[in-house]
Amino acid sequence: MPVGTTDAAPYDAVLLLSFGGPEKPEDVLPFLQNVTRGRGIPDERLKEVGEHYYSFGGKSPINDQNRALLAALREEIELPIYWGNRNWAPYLTDTLREMAADGIRRAVVIVTAAYPSYSGCRQYRENLEDAARDVPNAPRLDKLRHYANHPGFVGSFVEATADALSTLPEGSAIAYVTHSIPNAMNDTSGPDGNGYVDWHLDVAAEIDAELERRTGQTRRTDLVYCSRSGPPQVPWLEPDVNDHLEALAADGAPGVAVVPIGFVSDHMEVIYDLDTEAAATAEKLRLPMARAATPGTDERFVTMLRDLVLERAAAERGEQPDRPCVGKLGAAWDDCRHDCCPPLRRPARPSAVKESA
Repeated sequence: MPVGTTDAAPYDAVLLLSFGGPEKPEDVLPFLQNVTRGRGIPDERLKEVGEHYYSFGGKSPINDQNRALLAALREEIELPIYWGNRNWAPYLTDTLREMAADGIRRAVVIVTAAYPSYSGCRQYRENLEDAARDVPNAPRLDKLRHYANHPGFVGSFVEATADALSTLPEGSAIAYVTHSIPNAMNDTSGPDGNGYVDWHLDVAAEIDAELERRTGQTRRTDLVYCSRSGPPQVPWLEPDVNDHLEALAADGAPGVAVVPIGFVSDHMEVIYDLDTEAAATAEKLRLPMARAATPGTDERFVTMLRDLVLERAAAERGEQPDRPCVGKLGAAWDDCRHDCCPPLRRPARPSAVKESA
């Protein structure tokens, strides 16, 4: 059954859950301490990483992007919409306290991470569980399924990639970019056995196929990574986008469209790793480069999120709504298995909060 109703019952609210980011220079170090808590990273190293933020005035763009997404969602969804973050204000626990005080009993959760992985799924579900445990009368929280292969997400990137290619020489390559993670975290991320890389390759293949259908042209495409961190002895997914640009230049590529399919908006990994570092690498190599836009508040993306809320509501009412998706992997599961998206070094724990991925 297609989603043809605005009925969001049994939900009485929506929660937008995101990563968070500093709003001013004095926020940068405390924010990075929050992100890396428990890892034993000295402040000296964090201050080095903080230079990325200081080069943009000490402010991450992610909070303003979430405010814009909130405004767009409020035009589409007839429910109260709240916003909480993992690592900076508004903190998730404070938001749940506000929701409890407002009498919210059950909410559907939109996370600003589209793919399965520990940091993009299970860690958020653990955050939800921990926050709910700390808040008396916290609402029940159901997290939406992974949406990277939803037509609204993929379609946004098809148009953005076509726009980027239109500014480049004929025959330019495409570099699909996502956040690197430790190789070990790419192991099974869900009950179907498909992990982080599988999902990205499936999305990239769908974009490729649609562009080829439109133009009749095939071109070189690759999946590459940015934002590697952690000790050098721990293997992370490669190649790095900058190394890949050097390889493209050496192979005589006439240009490259850099497409950040791993990100929903232009936050720090995009404006620093791609618009700053990768752009500087391409300029040094004299390799024409254009960066495709992220979904942000693109109408296709916002409509998709609304439809996913209504889809999940219909499923919770015992109906059987259509679950749109493209590619080979099929629509993601609603309720995560307790052992999916495991952390790197500690066993996954079963969830006490009913959530979905």
